[in-house]
Amino acid sequence: MTDVEAELRAQFEEAFGSADFPVENQMDLVPALPDGPGTTFEAGDVSFSAMELAANLSGHQEFPYATLDELVDDVIAALKSEGMI
Repeated sequence: MTDVEAELRAQFEEAFGSADFPVENQMDLVPALPDGPGTTFEAGDVSFSAMELAANLSGHQEFPYATLDELVDDVIAALKSEGMI
């Protein structure tokens, strides 16, 4: 795991950790985000908002997610797949 990946994973876990799991869709995650859809994730040379994540990764997500770990694992895998990290 790269430093960027580890930092993003920690940020995602913190940001989405208060979501009410299971989550059925992206909108279920919005109330958990500290700045709503404008929440920004930054690590190393990468930076993107929650809205950018939703737009770029929607085809990769497999809702519903029963746990935080399942969600974060899929987000990280999708970021790698899209060449974003």
